[in-house]
Parts: sequence; C-alpha cells; structure tokens
Amino acid sequence: MQQTGVKDTQLRDSNNQKVHPQPMEEAANQNPEAMEALVSKIFTNISSLKSAYIQLQSAHTPYDPDKIQAADKLVISELKNLSELKHFYREHNPKPVCVSPQDSRLAAEIQEQQSLLKTYEVMVKKFQSEIQNKDSEIVQLHQKIQEASQKRVKLEKNLKLRGMSTKEFKDGVDEDGIFSLDLSADLFKSGVEAAYKSIHDFSKPLINMMKAAGWDLDAAANSIEPDIVYAKRAHKKYAFESHICQRMFLGFQDESFSVKSENPSGTKESVFHQYLALREMDPLDAVGQSPDSIFEKFCRSKYVVVVHPKMEASFFGNLDQRNYVMGGGHPRTAFYQAFLKLAKSIWLLHRLAHSFDPSVKIFQVKRGAEFSEVYMESVEKNCVIEDSDQKPKVGLMVMPGFWIGGSVIQSQVYLTGMKMAE
Repeated sequence: MQQTGVKDTQLRDSNNQKVHPQPMEEAANQNPEAMEALVSKIFTNISSLKSAYIQLQSAHTPYDPDKIQAADKLVISELKNLSELKHFYREHNPKPVCVSPQDSRLAAEIQEQQSLLKTYEVMVKKFQSEIQNKDSEIVQLHQKIQEASQKRVKLEKNLKLRGMSTKEFKDGVDEDGIFSLDLSADLFKSGVEAAYKSIHDFSKPLINMMKAAGWDLDAAANSIEPDIVYAKRAHKKYAFESHICQRMFLGFQDESFSVKSENPSGTKESVFHQYLALREMDPLDAVGQSPDSIFEKFCRSKYVVVVHPKMEASFFGNLDQRNYVMGGGHPRTAFYQAFLKLAKSIWLLHRLAHSFDPSVKIFQVKRGAEFSEVYMESVEKNCVIEDSDQKPKVGLMVMPGFWIGGSVIQSQVYLTGMKMAE
C-alpha cells in the first residue's frame, strides 16, 4: 500500500512540471560561437550608430546641409543594419510554442514598429519641406527669368538710341546680364560713327530753327567759312556741321576735355568705367543725378560756345535758357535735350579715347589741304574731279580723324572743285 501511495505522489509531481518552449536537446545543441559573433556584430553596429549620430550633430554647428544629409543617410543605414540583426536572431531563435497575447517579446516588436513609423513620419515631413523649398526656388527663378526678359526687351528697344548694333549688344552682355564691353579699335570706330551721326542730327533742328527765325542761311554758311564753292546749295549744311564739330571737339586731346574739376579722371580703367556707366544713361538723367560732375560741366561749357547768344535770342526771343544753363540748370526743352544727346556722344568718345594706352590721338585737316585717301574721306560719295590735273582741295573739315595704335580713322571732309555725278 505504501508503494502505491508513493507512485501516486510521483505521478502528481510529474503532471505539475512546466513544459519547455523547445526541446532541451535543441537548446543544448545551440552554437555558442555563432551567438558570440551575432552579439559582436550588434555591439559593432551600435558603435557605428553612435558615430553616425555624432556626425549628424556636428553637421549642425556650423550648419552644413550637405553634411547633414550625408550623416542622416548614415544613421538610417545603421538603424536598418540593427533591424536586420534583430530579425536574423528571431529567425534562428523561434518564439515559444505556448505564447500568450501579453508576451513581452510581441510587445517589444510592436513598440519597435511604432518607433519606425515615427521615424518614417519625420522623414516624410522632411522630404515635404524640401519639396516646398524647391518649389519656392523654382518660382523665384521664373520671376528672375521674366525680369531678365523684360530688361532685354527694353534694352533692345533702345539699341538705336545707343548707337549699337544687335551683335554688339549681344557681345556686350555678360553671363550675369550685366552690360559690359571689351576695349577695342572696333568699339572706338563705332563711337566715332555715333558722334558724327549726333552732329548731323543736331544740325537739323538748328538749321530748321534758323529758317523759322528768318535767318539768311547762305549768309550764315558764308560767315562760318567764306568763299566755299559748293557743288549744290544743299551742301551748305556741311558748314553748320563743321561749326558744331569745331566747337565740340575743342580740347579733345586734354584728359579732362579742358573742363576744370576737383576730381581728376584717374586711371585708364576708371575712365573706361565712366564710359560704360554713362553709355547706359539718359543724358538728362545723368546731369540731374550728378550736378557737379565733370560731364555736367562739359555740357554747360559746350552749350554756350555752340549756340551763339544772337542765335538763341532769335530762336526763343530771350536768353532765359542760356542764363539758366550758365547758372547750373538743365532745361527740359526739346532743343536742349537734343544738344545733350550730342554732348553725350562726344563725351563718350572722349572717355573711350583716353581709356586706351596710349590714348587715341585726334587730328584735324585744314582748309585748302590736298585730298589724301589715306587720311581723309569725302562726305559726298558721288562726286567727280573737275580738272584731272589738279588734286581736289579740302573746303571744310566736317569730322576730325583719329590715330588709334597703328591704324587711322579717316577725317570726313567736304571737297571744293568737285562736281556731282549724274
């Protein structure tokens, strides 16, 4: 009977024993070396994660967007590696057969997934912010393109007023949209052409106002250069152009254009910068913005020598405009603004001439000099020599010539003793 009781007791104890989650033999046969290698990889990964996080913090002081982005990618990469090690461990160490809903491992996995979800949410917000910044940059670039296009259209509309060709305009704008030109003989030649055109353009309103005031144009032309034989009566316009030219170019060889100034011109480079700055400005705006500039003084001094007091009095009935100019003012009359365009073109040519090293030299041709095809060019192209035994003579110098380096820019002259070809 005692033996039976002992057996019952042993049976009850056996039934109360816990069931292991996996066979004891499998647990005993686990490879300790593999587990040690896994733990080593985990420690290495954690060290790398710490290093990446330190790099991420360092990139914020000083703030460096490129380094922050690189460190951020490195942190994410190390987190992924750590996650892969965790999954590797779970695959080779299955969960117990009897697992309750409250199992701590399941709770830990849920928590990890929630943490990853938060990380992804942060990344999504970051990418959205970057997209918004890029969109803002695109809008700003579109605005700059529109502004540049509008500025270009405006500049192209004013090409004729600046005396520029389309090619020169394109060559003169740099990659930032800033107008600039290289100092060259071609640039100076275009300046000479613009100056001659401005003399011709100003002579037109001058002659028209003389006609309106009842002037004897034949007598006026003869008073400028007497006894000139003109092939046509209309050619007497060259006498007035010569009058304007002689007075506008007086003092051209002097670096200050014979205008007294407290501020000297400075270096060749600074003179060229003055040329570039004024070339883009309206002359009336230029004299208004800098009332004591050397250009403003040049305009005042040239006006009183080009436009004679008797001439002005006959035009306007008084000398109010002359007195206003001599007092430092610049009237907004059409006649004076036409003169300012002339003064600007001559001043620009002067600034350009003294930007070269050595400076461009000016030369004039006297009346009665024999015509030379090297140094002179006739303003009238369709003319013939009356007497083939004699060389034609210079009657008027309409525009001076220039030496630039080893090259010659011919002077423009009106020849006597010529007939017009039919």
